[in-house]
Amino acid sequence: MVKFLLDTQLGQLPPFMDAHLLSHIENGQVNKFDCFSEASLISFDWYDIRDVDSRPAKIVICFTRENVFFICEGADCLARVVSLAGEEPTDNRVLYVFFTELIKSDIDHLEELEEQITENEGQVISNYKSFKTGYTEEIICMRRELLKLKRYYEQLNQIFEGLMENENGLISAEDLRYFRILDSKIDRLFAHVLNLRDYVTQVREAYQAQIDIEQNNLMKIFTVVTSIFLPLTLLVGWYGMNIKMPEFSWDYGYPFVAALSVLVVIALFIFFKRRKWF
Repeated sequence: MVKFLLDTQLGQLPPFMDAHLLSHIENGQVNKFDCFSEASLISFDWYDIRDVDSRPAKIVICFTRENVFFICEGADCLARVVSLAGEEPTDNRVLYVFFTELIKSDIDHLEELEEQITENEGQVISNYKSFKTGYTEEIICMRRELLKLKRYYEQLNQIFEGLMENENGLISAEDLRYFRILDSKIDRLFAHVLNLRDYVTQVREAYQAQIDIEQNNLMKIFTVVTSIFLPLTLLVGWYGMNIKMPEFSWDYGYPFVAALSVLVVIALFIFFKRRKWF
């Protein structure tokens, strides 16, 4: 028998479930995977990976040789579980179908994320200035989403590790072969998420490198300007001394100093330009 329930409908289970297992579920003591002699318990937080604003909903699955119970947190979660599980001839096959449908389109979503990150990387390199506003927040959002995915697939990995051990023998050898295929798919999804996190880190480093380059260019300009006006500061200090100089009585003293200042600026400008310092 396959039964779908809300977490508020646990009172319907006593005729079908051992009191110890029911107490285990009611007290929230279910780990990702718990194995008992006559039953196995699965618990994980499910959320719609395509909706970044979706809240996780807890799903508890209890399966024995005869029965499979899906206990869901919230009506939306229950409707989703029912649509994923479908109808299959055997209980273990229902479990297999549920997890197959659960992760079926996940790879497409991860590939969309990868394309988005790749597009952003290209625009960061080619048109950095258009990304200066708000791009840091976008990177943080991506990293936060990938962290949620990482935790999501970590719990699925832990579940399938327990299923593969099959300590109580509830899964037949034939069905276990299908679960191994699912386990491999989840491993690949988890590895894909880890690669995307590294990719986002590389894009963030490229973005930071662009910021550093711009800051270095600004500092270079300030340095050149400072270097150009440094000789003029020397002239100001020289002729600002409170002593009598021969130039003070020269009719062309002031024009000479002015011309000298302009000549120094032009000479240094040409020098720095030829050296390609700016």
